[in-house]
Order: sequence, then structure tokens, then C-alpha cells
Amino acid sequence: MSYNAWFQCINGCPGQYSLLEIIYRCPTCGDLLEVRHDIDALKTRAAGAWIKLFDDRVGQNVYPYGSGVWAKKEWVVPFIDNENVVSTCEGHTNLFWANRYGKQLHVEDLWVKQCGNSHTGSFKDLGMTVLVSVVNQMIANGEPIDAVACASTGDTSAALAAYGAAAGIPTVVFLPRDKVSPAQLVQPLANGALVLSLDTDFDGCMAAVQEVTKHKHIYLANSMNSLRIEGQKTISIEIVQQFDWEVPDWVILPGGNLGNVSAFGKGFLMMYDLGLISKLPRICVAQAENANPLYLSYLTNFEHFEPVTTRKTLANAIQIGNPVSIRKAIASLQRFNGVVEQKTRGEKGDSRPRASGRDLDRQWPEIRRSENRVSRWHAARYPEHFTKPAR
Repeated sequence: MSYNAWFQCINGCPGQYSLLEIIYRCPTCGDLLEVRHDIDALKTRAAGAWIKLFDDRVGQNVYPYGSGVWAKKEWVVPFIDNENVVSTCEGHTNLFWANRYGKQLHVEDLWVKQCGNSHTGSFKDLGMTVLVSVVNQMIANGEPIDAVACASTGDTSAALAAYGAAAGIPTVVFLPRDKVSPAQLVQPLANGALVLSLDTDFDGCMAAVQEVTKHKHIYLANSMNSLRIEGQKTISIEIVQQFDWEVPDWVILPGGNLGNVSAFGKGFLMMYDLGLISKLPRICVAQAENANPLYLSYLTNFEHFEPVTTRKTLANAIQIGNPVSIRKAIASLQRFNGVVEQKTRGEKGDSRPRASGRDLDRQWPEIRRSENRVSRWHAARYPEHFTKPAR
């Protein structure tokens, strides 16, 4: 069976565009695009057959199916040639049982999905393998792409530079001056990227890279390019797979540029539409109080959204006041009956030693299993949206 995928406007404007076309926004309304799959074709394989295929590929040495992303190739970019896939065997990250930390939070059977256990140290590898592989396919097809570029606070630039180096494709990264740690800066430099330090914040760097990539010889690698989302959605599939195809009650994740919000939702929706799961989780996004535009919009029931001027956050990657994926994130939260919380610098700082003193060297999103259900938490206190578990 032949499977297919294409770009389409998130607002439903007419038109389908090849994933091998250099296009980032809808030509009609100017909004973002998303990748759509031929679900009817995917339904010709039974849900049980998809589960068996994905389970059989775990630990496989046949390239590229040993990757946690490319093990789901038919659901990602089904038509790409295997020889053009650029992979570092990303994905298949540990789902860690944080028993002691869970007891401290009075959350029974607490689990942590350690997405940072990856080639460059962040989940960004999952999206970048897809984007760089598609660029590699485009170049093989004769497309005159000279480089791939991104704006970053560190992790995106590290992932782009690493995968670009693996493919032999030049990379350019725009970083906000004095807002990136040495550990994050060394990776793009070591992998040969052209690193530009700008006297602005991430939002300013994002504006600059969008201007530069209007020239089609330089390809845009930020998450407004929906190819990244196709890789990151496999986190949802992997979590369910690691729990023997059980579904979390809650998925809670941090919110910066907000690409992962729609990515997580998309992974769950594909499993639901194709019959691999029979229910959907709720989604909660946690933002820093100093960079909280989604949270402020949530307080208005998403009727209004205004970018904010950020203040310093403990995690650089979430210090974003005008996230490019805001429309996708809101749509995903509404579809999953989602909520948004914020955390102060003090609360974030207090949570670190408590996690480090138990099972973890840093705090990650957590998962709780009980009564055949899985709940995902990311707070040391219980927001009003949640029911505190019985002790």
C-alpha cells in the first residue's frame, strides 16, 4: 500500500502542497501550514497490525527503523527514500519510574519521560531528523538549497547543526547575545554551523531568520515548519507504546514556542483515528510567569492573545513572548480540553533540589499510573484543575 502526506493550511484554505515544496505559510491567508496524512490509506492496515509493526521495529538494526521516529515512518514522511534519511537513532528514550519523587508529591507510581536522553541532549532531535531528511531528499532531487537556518535559544541550534553536519548540509543559526549557555553554544560551533549572535531576544532572532529564509536557497528549520512537528509527535506514540498501548489521563509539558503542544496532540489523534487507542488524554501546558502569553490567553478562554515582553526565566528555551505556533497550540488545547498553568521562578527553583534529591538530576514531565490509568504531572502542588489522588 502506498501512503502519502502533504502540507495544508491550518484554517482549511483550499490547496495541498508537497512536503518537498519550499513553503511555510498558506498563500491564501498567511497562517501556518500543517502536515496532513492520507488517513483512509493508513486505515487499510488494521490497528493491531500497526501495533505489531511498531513493536517489531524496536531495537531493529535495519536502517532507519531503529530510530524511534523512523520506526513510524509511514506516519511521518512515508515516501522519503531510506538512503536520504538522516538519523542518529534518536527516540526510544527511557520512561523512568520516579518512585521516591512520586511519594514526596503524594502521586502514586510516578514516571518521567526523559526526552533529553538524545544525541544533542534535547527532544529537538526528534523533529530535526525529519526536517533535515526532507531537505536531504530535496537536494537529491535537484533543489538548489545552499543552507538550513534557525533561530534558537540553544537546543534547536544544537540539533540543526548536528543533523546538518551528518548530512553534509551547511547550517546557520541566529542566537540572542548573552542568552545562551556555553554548553549550548559549543555544539553548533563544534558541528561547523555559522553562528550569528544578535543584540535581541529570541523573538527578534525569529523575525530575522524568517526574513533571511524568504530567499529559497536558505531553508527554514524552526517549528513553524511543520516537518518538525511530524518527528516530535512520535513522543506521544512512544509513551503509549511503552505503557503497552495504554493512554495517559494527562499529558503535561512546558510551553515556549509551543510546537510540542500541537505535536503531542497530533500523535494522540493519529492513534485514535486509526484505532490504536480508544480515548484521548487531557493536555496541560506549564509556562514560566516571566514568559506566559499562552497562560494569559487561557485566562480569557483563548478569546484574546497578546504577545508579552519577557523577563529572564530559569530555562532559556521558554523565554518566548510571541510564540509562532500559538494558533496550533490553542487549537490543540481546545481539542483536548486542555488547561494552562504558570510557575514562578521561586517555584521552579524549589522544585529542582527536591527532584535532584530523590531520583532525578533535573525535573522532567512526570507520569503517574494507577487503576489502569496513566496520569502526567508537572507540579509540586496540585492546580485546581486536577483531583488530588487519594493517599
